[in-house]
Amino acid sequence: MGLLASEWPVRGVFGGSVGDTGTTSFLDQVRTDPALSPARGLRRFLAKDPLESDLGRRRFRLRGGASRTVFTNAEKSYVFGFNAVMSREVEKVEEISGEQRPFGYEGAAAACTMLDLLTLTRGRRLHELLAGPAQHHRHAAYLGAGRGYALVRLRPVWGARRAHPLLRWLAVDGFGFQWSLSRADRMVGERTMPDLLTRAHCAVFDQGLGRLLWYHDSASPDDVAARVGGYPAGRRADLWSGVGFAATYTGGAEADELWWLTEHAGADGFRAHLAQGCAFAVAARLRSGVLPDHAAQAVPILAGAEPDEAASWTDRALIALGHEAHTHEDFQRWQSQTRRSWARRHHH
Repeated sequence: MGLLASEWPVRGVFGGSVGDTGTTSFLDQVRTDPALSPARGLRRFLAKDPLESDLGRRRFRLRGGASRTVFTNAEKSYVFGFNAVMSREVEKVEEISGEQRPFGYEGAAAACTMLDLLTLTRGRRLHELLAGPAQHHRHAAYLGAGRGYALVRLRPVWGARRAHPLLRWLAVDGFGFQWSLSRADRMVGERTMPDLLTRAHCAVFDQGLGRLLWYHDSASPDDVAARVGGYPAGRRADLWSGVGFAATYTGGAEADELWWLTEHAGADGFRAHLAQGCAFAVAARLRSGVLPDHAAQAVPILAGAEPDEAASWTDRALIALGHEAHTHEDFQRWQSQTRRSWARRHHH
C-alpha cells in the first residue's frame, strides 16, 4: 500500500534533475565534503536542535495557554523522531506517548527521506520504516516524507505506481507544511506559491499550508479565518481542508472555538471542506490506535458525527475508488466523496 520513495525520481523544486536547478548547493556540499560523506557524519550533521520545536522563534502569533503547548509538543515529538533516526535509535519513537507518537513517526520519516535522498539509496530507509515501525502511522509517515523533501528543497515526484498509492499525495501536503513553515513570511505574509509544476501539486500543497496556518495563528478561529480569507477564492477550499485536519489531528482549540471555526468556514462557503479535513484526520488517528481527547471532542463539532462514522466516510470513499486509483483526480474524488457523505448526513 502506498508508493515508496524508491520509485520517486529526485527532481529539483523548479524542475529538472538534481544538479541543474541552482537549488542544490547543500546537496553538492554533503556529497563532496569528505567529512560528511560517511553516513555517520551525515547523520551527525543533519541532527536537529531541540529548540527548533519552539515556534515562538519563528515569529508565529502564539497565544498563551494550551494551544502553544499543543503545537510545541507536536514539534518536539517530530524533532525527537527525526533525531532518533539520525542516532540509529528509531525504536525510541515507541517510548513517546500514544497521542504524540504519530508526530514522532512524522519526524522519523522526514529523516529517512532526507538520508535516502542525500545518499541516493532509492528510498530504502523510508520503505523499511513504512513496512516496520510506522506501519500503523502511514498518514504521519507520508506527511513526514514530504517534510523531508522540503528540507532539501526537492519536490516529491514519483514514477511507477503500486496497488494503492493514494496516500503518496500526502507527501505533497507535508511538503506544503514544511515549505511554508520555513518561509512563513513569504508563504503566509505574501501568499506566494512555490513554482511547482502542476495545479494538482498546488492544491495538495495548500492543504499543508492550511495546516500550517492553524499553527501560525495559534488555533484562534477568528485569526485563522481572516488569514484564509486573505487568499484567492480558488485556494481557500484546500486551505480549509488543511485547517480541519490540523484542528482535529493536532488540536489546540476549545469546544466553543471549534464551533466558531465551523461558522467561519460556513460563511466562507467551505463548511464541507472543513468537515472533510476533520474526517481524514480522525481516520488517521484511529488507525494509529489512539484517539486523543481533543480529537474526540473536535469530530462531533467539525464533522457533525461520531469519530467512527466520520472515519468510515473516508474508508467507503477509498473502497469505491478501487485498487487502480493513483492520480490526483482520484485523490480529489476520495475527498469529494467524503464531503458527499458529510452532506448526506446533514441533509436528512
